Amino acid sequence: MLEGGTEASASGRLAFPTITTVTTTTTRDGTTMNNANGTTTIVAHGGGGGGGGTGTTNGGDGEDGRGNRRTGGTRGEEAGHRGGGVSGNGGGHEREEASAAYGALLRSGLLGDASPPEAYGVTPPSTPSTARTTTTTTTTTTPSSSSPSFVVSTSYSSPGKNLFRFRADGSFGVARESPFTLSPVASLLENQPLSGGIFAQRRRAPRKISRSPFKVLDAPALQDDFYLNLVDWSSSNILAVGLGTSVYLWSACTSKVTKLCELAPQQDSVCSVAWTQRGTYLGVGTNSGEVQIWDVAKCKLTRTMRGHRSRAGTLAWNSHTISSGSRDRSILNRDVRSASDFSSKLLGHKSEVCGLKWSYDEGQLASGGNDNQLFVWNAHSTSPALRCSEHTAAVKAIAWSPHQHGLLASGGGTADRCIRFWNTVTNAPLQCVDTGSQVCNLEWSKNVNEIVSTHGYSQNQIVVWRYPSMSKLTTLTGHTYRVLYLAVSPDGQTIVTGAGDETLRFWNVFPGPKSQVSGSDNAVSSLARAGIR
Repeated sequence: MLEGGTEASASGRLAFPTITTVTTTTTRDGTTMNNANGTTTIVAHGGGGGGGGTGTTNGGDGEDGRGNRRTGGTRGEEAGHRGGGVSGNGGGHEREEASAAYGALLRSGLLGDASPPEAYGVTPPSTPSTARTTTTTTTTTTPSSSSPSFVVSTSYSSPGKNLFRFRADGSFGVARESPFTLSPVASLLENQPLSGGIFAQRRRAPRKISRSPFKVLDAPALQDDFYLNLVDWSSSNILAVGLGTSVYLWSACTSKVTKLCELAPQQDSVCSVAWTQRGTYLGVGTNSGEVQIWDVAKCKLTRTMRGHRSRAGTLAWNSHTISSGSRDRSILNRDVRSASDFSSKLLGHKSEVCGLKWSYDEGQLASGGNDNQLFVWNAHSTSPALRCSEHTAAVKAIAWSPHQHGLLASGGGTADRCIRFWNTVTNAPLQCVDTGSQVCNLEWSKNVNEIVSTHGYSQNQIVVWRYPSMSKLTTLTGHTYRVLYLAVSPDGQTIVTGAGDETLRFWNVFPGPKSQVSGSDNAVSSLARAGIR
């Protein structure tokens, strides 16, 4: 044997080797088939028991690896069987593996199936070679000459990375370094967690709620009385506050303070305030039991209605009707268009009525009393349609959901501490949450399905809840007395709270309407401390 692939003949002359031109075909899995002059060269990666050897079949014997049948030769078929291949069509086995691998990828992406590929009959591919070319030297003997010849064939393998790979955690997925895959959902999978699939629900990022009020107003003489309702916010963005014997108006747009009225000194005091839906008239309940109607634009008293024998501590509007609850245990419905003081009288509570709210459809009135009872009255009916006796303390906090018809929330006092939910359509209780402290007020968000509660003994906190899970979104503190008063701004984003510490605090707790442009200026966004009178 001579260097360079030549050999001396019997006559002592140098015989040039026979050069055979090899046609190289590279399949997708790395198997190269070469056919020329009756010679078949097989380059195989991995497979069988040989694990990545390069084999040559010249009409017969195959190496460990994948064997391929030579067309026209029976020994090639036998070699293919011995080498672990498939007789007949040499690419059938590869197509089956590719199909199984493709199915495993789809299961991983669409169904979140992280099972190893072996569960579906997929053989793990070997690590791709870093070499770009594979050179095979084949020794052949032609029929016309007994001299062996050397065939040098060069096959070019793809330099790209495998389309499928095994992750370190054993799950089967898409190679992260290449976005180009055979999967039709590859573009969707590119930035998605493989374990969850493209249809896995994204976690909602928690909304950031400031724990500090952005504005504080001094409210001297704001009474520390659980049974009164002295703060209300109109649809025209004006806040009404009852302070002692006077009612003050604070414009959230201009921060201007206006004194609406003053009752007779040392004879009467303000016990409740409530705006009409349009924000043009204000109802004022007094300690003497009167209900006054004021034209705010003119700062003029338009009407005074009587009927209660004691203070009117709570008011609620329903179109042209204003309902008043009193310490005398009665509820009076008053039509302001009628000359009479009241149109109907509702009796049922055994103690002072301290909470009143009309439903959004104006079909039902909810009332709470110091007798621990919650009643629901149908419009134009004088007997309660629903009686709820589960609370064990006074029921002042009442709120109708603007998102679900017939959903009512109520809160109990110090001995109860619970928020309860009711379905007034089926007259069934829904759920109960122990808040740990006296529930003073409840208000639903107008824009999202959340509810805010204010509390007294013993923590004096404000809590924002997500309904129906009743998970706490945030807890706000700052008041040093019971948070007895609560109102919501017209856009539904801001709440104002009042307490016996004689302050009104403004908090941004709810998101704005979906149609509202992000970043718009809030009319009450001034960071300042001022007085309301």
